[in-house]
Amino acid sequence: MKIKKSKARTVRTITQISVFVIVFLISISKWLSEQGFKIPVLPDASLHAICPFGGVATIYEFAASGNFIQKIHSSAFILMILGVIVAILFGAIFCGYICPFGTFQEWIGKIGRKLFPKKYNHFVPKKLDHLLRYLRYGVLAMVLYNTAVTAKLVFQAVDPYYALFNFFTNEVAVTAYIALGVITVLSLFIERPWCKYFCPYGALLGLFNLISIFKIRRNKNTCIGCKQCDNTCPMNIEVSNTNTVKNHQCINCHQCTSEMVCPVQNTVTISTKAGGDSFEN
Repeated sequence: MKIKKSKARTVRTITQISVFVIVFLISISKWLSEQGFKIPVLPDASLHAICPFGGVATIYEFAASGNFIQKIHSSAFILMILGVIVAILFGAIFCGYICPFGTFQEWIGKIGRKLFPKKYNHFVPKKLDHLLRYLRYGVLAMVLYNTAVTAKLVFQAVDPYYALFNFFTNEVAVTAYIALGVITVLSLFIERPWCKYFCPYGALLGLFNLISIFKIRRNKNTCIGCKQCDNTCPMNIEVSNTNTVKNHQCINCHQCTSEMVCPVQNTVTISTKAGGDSFEN
């Protein structure tokens, strides 16, 4: 399948690389400041301060006492609010464009695609895959419950994202390193395994795909049934079988759109509302 060059693809790539580099530099800056070296250009902030899920995890504690749980800063709460606003507009676009751990998995997946060009991202049987995708809601429930009970950031001990950007420190638990290793290996076979099966923040954002204002829509009148939208979707969503993508697994990477891979102009687009019979559910 030939991938079309587009401004949209360039914007997404630049955004992913930029966010990844910024997060990594902030982590380095925090570590260096603790060693007595201050980098003037970079903020002295921990990963928890720039992670919107930290704001989600501290909701109960904030409602109950007006305080944040251990290690969580008010900035995480603000980012959480901004994240909700963006999700209402565009769904889980944070996952597809911004999340640095999602980007990391995507990069590892490029190796997997070369190793298994035909089988990649299709190793897990469909029925099992469908069931496994609800695991992340269990993870979300457990994280929120245990965080509320302990008033501590319990998720850090198994968070591969935290391990990836703090591997040079002594703050990462062995279990987090194990999780990072497992996800890295799985990424060679499955596109974004953490996003699909385990990510609690992705689980939450995915629900906004049901109500988001801007949705991915397919014009059935101009669709030629080539299924390039299906083949390119990292989350294995069958875009060609729906007129409006409301799937809770959609990361809104927009790779299925006419701007990216669809050969017919204005067939798979991002719009605010259905356009007549073309976009009916």
